[in-house]
Amino acid sequence: MRPHDLYEATPDTDVADVAVVGNGPVGAALSVLLAQRGLRVTVLERRPRPYLLPRATSFDGETARLLADTGIGDRIGPVTEPATGYQWHTAAGETLLDIAFSRVGRYGWPDASTMHQPALEELLAARAAELPGVSVLRGHRVVDIAERDERVTLTAEADDGSARTVAARWVVGCDGANSFVREHLGAPVTDLGFSYEWLLCDVELREPREFRPTNVQICDPARPTTLVGSGPGHRRWEFMRLPGESSAELNRAETAWRLLAPFGVTPDTATLLRSTTYIFRAAWADRWRSGRVLLAGDAAHLMPPFAGQGMCSGIRDAANLAWKLDLALRGLAGDSVLDTYAEERMPHVKESILSSVQLGRVICVTDPTAAAERDATVLAGRRGRTGPGAPEPAKPLSGGLLRRTPAGGPAGAVVPQGRVDARGRPGLFDEVVGRGFVLLTTEDPRPALGEDRWSFLTALDTRVVHLLPAGRAGSDPVGVTDVDGFYGAYLAEHDATAVLVRPDHHVFGTANGPEDTAALVDALRAMLTAPATAPAAPGLSRAG
Repeated sequence: MRPHDLYEATPDTDVADVAVVGNGPVGAALSVLLAQRGLRVTVLERRPRPYLLPRATSFDGETARLLADTGIGDRIGPVTEPATGYQWHTAAGETLLDIAFSRVGRYGWPDASTMHQPALEELLAARAAELPGVSVLRGHRVVDIAERDERVTLTAEADDGSARTVAARWVVGCDGANSFVREHLGAPVTDLGFSYEWLLCDVELREPREFRPTNVQICDPARPTTLVGSGPGHRRWEFMRLPGESSAELNRAETAWRLLAPFGVTPDTATLLRSTTYIFRAAWADRWRSGRVLLAGDAAHLMPPFAGQGMCSGIRDAANLAWKLDLALRGLAGDSVLDTYAEERMPHVKESILSSVQLGRVICVTDPTAAAERDATVLAGRRGRTGPGAPEPAKPLSGGLLRRTPAGGPAGAVVPQGRVDARGRPGLFDEVVGRGFVLLTTEDPRPALGEDRWSFLTALDTRVVHLLPAGRAGSDPVGVTDVDGFYGAYLAEHDATAVLVRPDHHVFGTANGPEDTAALVDALRAMLTAPATAPAAPGLSRAG
């Protein structure tokens, strides 16, 4: 059922399948992912024009893959630079932590990419403009939300004082740390109380310079300092406010240039795009859904910057929500599928926040004695190590829409990405096979599935793929060649002949043999058709 089956648009009312509040990277990515599935999306953004200053500066390989799912994969390169590594240094320059990043990582993209956020947002805006299902209303501030029956009505005030109404089946609040949507839901917030004030300095370099590694954390008790890339020609320095130091004194352009000078950054070598203080927080909303209204991105969670997972977590929210909203709207899943959103994402986000806090407690040390003890402990633990470490794989889901088996397996993990060839077209799996649900098997899956299961997978727009050994070209209509033997090795590692992957690239489950593959598909169908959830709790609707 589409919204026009329920009510009609008017000159002052927009009608949508999903209304997204907020058009930052998370809201923009979500709107594109939904519109690519044929849904109608209205985005309400309070700012009349795009925000032209950077906030986030990087994203990891998993997030790059998710951004590519929005259709901008071939455009990301010019606005990003692969990061070479991340190191922590003592005040004396000794290395406390050393992680090397690969240009082609586990998920087919660089392990880490630096970016100029306004340029990334331009790409998402251009992609949204290509999709007829997306309508972006800038300069519209949402002031009221009312839910009744199977629709949610948003009231927004435009810059000229006029009011506009948006009626939608679902609403997602991607409206940032001071979220109106979260406030409307009355969602309690858990705040860990871990916060420090830092001076953020974004610069544009006048001449190219190489910084190796790309990202450095100087754990100097005299002034903890962060140096990170932020896309081609751009770089960021952050300086922690010291105990007893005035915020007003720190937040001056003269102070910024004084702190930047030791790094060879002066008015002659760079343009200071921004110099401002900010206070990070470590917090999450305790409820992400009420009825047909959901939260995502900074509206749902805030974290310190030390693990670089703020925006990445929001993009994962969008990827998790998009396919579930699509299935619910198309009647291919009960509304209860949306309950798995917070069930899956909230533990993931809490872990990221706690990890960021732990890193921050190590970095934000201004007592010389405590810093010396920290350095000695960490350096002692590094003795005997040769060379840098590698980044950890993406965190797996711990629950939700997964088929787990007593033998364990990769259910919940993000499936890695290798190269395949489909009838003379080689490339990364996502680009060659396409996106959505994927059933990848080493055996011809059609006899085991039968007509009924095949119809179910077809309704989900599943990519059913028969994996052929490297070097074996095939005329099989669902066959692809495993160019590097990558997927064959992956399945063998998990003692499986098949893997069923969700649209957000998390493994739903694996199977060994035709009968188990059929059972794997049956398990997905059973979970998607679970009974609908109970109505929204009373008191949350403002409908009169």
